[in-house]
Amino acid sequence: MPLELFHHLVTLLLLLVAADRGLAATVGSDDGWQFAYNGFAGTNLTLDGVAKVTPNGLLMLTNGTIQQKGHAFHPFRAARSFYTTFVLAIFGQYIDLSSPGMAFFITTSKEVLSTALPGQYMGLLNATNNTDREAHIFAVQLDTLHNSECHDLNGNHVGVDLDSMVSRDSADAGYNDDATGRFHNLSLISRKAMQVWVDYYASATEIAVTMAPLGIDKPKKPLLRTTMDLSTVVQDMAYVGFSSATGALFTRHFVVGWSFALDRLAPMLNILSLHALPPIGPKSRSKVLQIVLPIASSTTVLSMGIIVYILVRRHLRYAEVHEDWEKAFGPHRFSYKDLFQATKGFSQKNLLGAGGFGSVYKGVLRKSHMEVAVKRLSHESRQGMKEFITEVASMRSLRHRNLVPLLGYSRRKGEFLLVYVYMPNGSLDKYLYVRSKMSEITT
Repeated sequence: MPLELFHHLVTLLLLLVAADRGLAATVGSDDGWQFAYNGFAGTNLTLDGVAKVTPNGLLMLTNGTIQQKGHAFHPFRAARSFYTTFVLAIFGQYIDLSSPGMAFFITTSKEVLSTALPGQYMGLLNATNNTDREAHIFAVQLDTLHNSECHDLNGNHVGVDLDSMVSRDSADAGYNDDATGRFHNLSLISRKAMQVWVDYYASATEIAVTMAPLGIDKPKKPLLRTTMDLSTVVQDMAYVGFSSATGALFTRHFVVGWSFALDRLAPMLNILSLHALPPIGPKSRSKVLQIVLPIASSTTVLSMGIIVYILVRRHLRYAEVHEDWEKAFGPHRFSYKDLFQATKGFSQKNLLGAGGFGSVYKGVLRKSHMEVAVKRLSHESRQGMKEFITEVASMRSLRHRNLVPLLGYSRRKGEFLLVYVYMPNGSLDKYLYVRSKMSEITT
């Protein structure tokens, strides 16, 4: 065999081995006693609710919709002890507020999951079987919402549950630093990846829960260590997996990697092979701004609408009618607005008299301070328009010392206004209505 061909075959063999190892690193292995998933594409998981595997291999238990639940689980054989570790991240609608969190669980029956509710029940139980010993479900909850009914420690804690959403034991989310011995708090809704270890020692009936930011080795001191007999849960056949649920707020719950083993330590996850989480993007606005800004915007729009309404109404209130025949009398025309203001809105206090053709009001023109009498012809008068035109036309021809001078006129829609010189001795109204009566008789 030529040396060059031999080199090509060796290279091809190495590439095939590397590809096989890469696939194993991503998908993991499952021999019935243990499995390790550094990604979830092609895994043997049962999904229900809104749970799905994203195109880049993340297990997304909830997709951001409200009042939903999602499950991902795996069957396993009965055993005395188990060990598991997983990497999770929770993306809430706000940086400081979220829907209820997620949980690692073991149950003997899939049916208990099918009847479970979202919200405070995290997709694990419902109002009927909560606290029911026949539920046969164990959970480690990573709770991100304080619920007084469940006697929650706070809105950012880890708890261990058995057949109930009321935790047997709980602690603030965080980890113990091996070097300093100090406790460091962790925010479950920080959108950052963190790793959790759950170890059950059957002989001691003891459960230990430990957590730390991704990349930090498992702390020696667990976050929680409590006595718990899981013999009713770990039976001949059981299901192990994850559950999460949303309430009134949009939240996405991710599992990035997971390993599990029976009666032996769980395989280590290959952190370098884990898939990247969605980008966090710019820092979310405070929930206060999220609430205040829409209200402020709505108030602004409403205020602008009110202002526009007032302006339009004001314009229509003073809108006047113009016709071609009035051009010759243009200089004698008063604005309706000026007359309206002069008579104080045609108030009853300014009323001088009333008759068949309309009412007469005293007014004071704002600019000249001249006192005038404004005759407002009645809408019901059939001769109102005729009288109005006659009076306006007479402004040029009639000039007599015994006649009350007509200063001008105004029109607005169906209103006709005539402006006379005000006679302080009270003769103007008598004169106007005597003349009106005579006009009616002669017509």
